[in-house]
Amino acid sequence: MNPVATWRRLLAEFVGTALLVTAVVGSGIMATTLSPGNVGLQLLQNSVATAFALGALILAVGPVSGAHFNPVVSAADWWLGRRHGTGLTAPELAGYAAVQTLGAIAGSVLANAMFDLAPVTISTTSRSGAHLWLGEVVATTGLLLLIFALVRSGRAAVAPAAVGAYIGAAYWFTSSTSFANPAVTIGRAFTDTFAGIAPASVPAYIGAQLVGLLAGIGLVAALYPCAGADADQVVVPHEDTEPARSRA
Repeated sequence: MNPVATWRRLLAEFVGTALLVTAVVGSGIMATTLSPGNVGLQLLQNSVATAFALGALILAVGPVSGAHFNPVVSAADWWLGRRHGTGLTAPELAGYAAVQTLGAIAGSVLANAMFDLAPVTISTTSRSGAHLWLGEVVATTGLLLLIFALVRSGRAAVAPAAVGAYIGAAYWFTSSTSFANPAVTIGRAFTDTFAGIAPASVPAYIGAQLVGLLAGIGLVAALYPCAGADADQVVVPHEDTEPARSRA
């Protein structure tokens, strides 16, 4: 059980998700500024910045909240851990999903403002098609499998590097450039820049991510039947960060 106060965990998820989306959107804006007309180089710059930022943010707030930054990760944590009394409770899952989504929107607003754009610029970039939705299923399934495999094999300590590397790579091997995150998908609708997604494209992306959630849970359950017993270790171990003198 995570001994850290709930409000601190929710704050960590809000800040972590906000800064992650700031990195995604901000690096996309910078990439288009520095490499106009070269989409391949823009994607490389965007993916590298995102991978490094994600790893660093997991290290920064992981000991407080677990650094999920993603409702599908939180949902898998709740589902797999519910029978063992580990992982998130249902109310905690609702709280995590809410602050992750709000944080993602805040991250887009912050990135827009940093680059002297209107704080909210609704995206006009349509991302639609069965091939893109399949990419989201693959990206989300692989992400969950990676996280819970690390946890079950006792290698949660390498999650910052491994998860960052996976997302950075998935930018390139999935047709959708690996959103793999409902909160981030919603947040990226609030920026009409390189990383944006039109609001009309958001529901299908989230639907594909939920399919990936189910597929990921199924694979984890089949390959690591006792993974739920270690759900408290997702994404990284939760540590008691309160000073000893403050505890009864």
